[in-house]
Amino acid sequence: MLRTILFNCVLILFGVTAGFAQQKQLFYVGTFTSEGAEGINYCSLNTKTGDIELLTTFKGIDNPSFLRLGPEKKFLYAVSRTTPEVEPSGGYVVAYKLEKSGGLHFLNKQIANGGGPCHIDVSPNGKYVAIATYGGGTTSIYPVDADGSLEKALAVVYNSGSSVHSNQTQPHAHSVKFSSTEPSIFSADLGTDQLNIFHFEDGNLGRYEQEFVKLPAGSGPRHFVFHPTENVIYVINELNSTISTVRKTGEKWSVFQNISTLPKDFAGESYCADIHFSKDGQYLYGSNRGHNSIAVFKVKVDQELTFLGTVPVEGDWPRNFGITPDGNWMLVANQRSHNITVFNLDEETGMPRFSGKQINLPAPVCIEFL
Repeated sequence: MLRTILFNCVLILFGVTAGFAQQKQLFYVGTFTSEGAEGINYCSLNTKTGDIELLTTFKGIDNPSFLRLGPEKKFLYAVSRTTPEVEPSGGYVVAYKLEKSGGLHFLNKQIANGGGPCHIDVSPNGKYVAIATYGGGTTSIYPVDADGSLEKALAVVYNSGSSVHSNQTQPHAHSVKFSSTEPSIFSADLGTDQLNIFHFEDGNLGRYEQEFVKLPAGSGPRHFVFHPTENVIYVINELNSTISTVRKTGEKWSVFQNISTLPKDFAGESYCADIHFSKDGQYLYGSNRGHNSIAVFKVKVDQELTFLGTVPVEGDWPRNFGITPDGNWMLVANQRSHNITVFNLDEETGMPRFSGKQINLPAPVCIEFL
């Protein structure tokens, strides 16, 4: 009898511990140290209550403005903006190994090959890292060693061109992503209104026959996401606050819809930033800096978007946001108000609802869930 009681107690204790662990969603926060932050923050979200706790901060890196985990969650990569006195090229890409505690062990860094490195991605197989630089207008590809460290760039693409907006006098590569279904890399250039397409296979980078998709003049493409089928790409445009839907027909990509992220009665200045799908792929979200809102869209069967409305972010300048792996929560990083706000996602309507929970952190600009 005593043995049975002890066994049941162990089961209960194990269940409570496991349940507690399941309530914790860990994540990293990229920041601007030039605006008061100290480095990469390591945080925990309680997925039952919406409370956020800052666990620790990893210092010693300048402006880790964008982060990306490798596919097996063993390594973290960050772009680092620096001053010309620190690194004349304008910054670095930095590699860390994740410790069991969630700690970051510095591995190495490589130069960014352009000023203002602003975005990073890791190939689906974890063997390559790509970055974009806003100031340099470059896209660079780095091989990853078995220990997670980065080799020198095997290829650097220097964009050229301009467009009609005052912020488009030169190229500004603003994001880069590997395709998971074909040997290609896409990169959005805000300065030239182009979504550039590269062929990348076995470590060799080249141009596709279609070198780019031209977006509306003055739109300023910033970030983008692939539709789950990967035959459609949604590009959020910073300068004219729109999302361009790009579809692949045969071997050619072309724009087939442009839709505003703002209410029709809004007359102020606003600049789009980030874009993400809901977990089920039925809703698409984009952040508006200035209007300080999340725009919500329904994705129709033909992949066109229907505007459902906007939700205030309860902060200022939502540079980046993320949706938890379980699909239930949205965390919004508000750069200028120095806070991360927490929203529930309504399963039936797709609309974010402010939970009343937030955490004050200096200059948060990127959220990466562990």
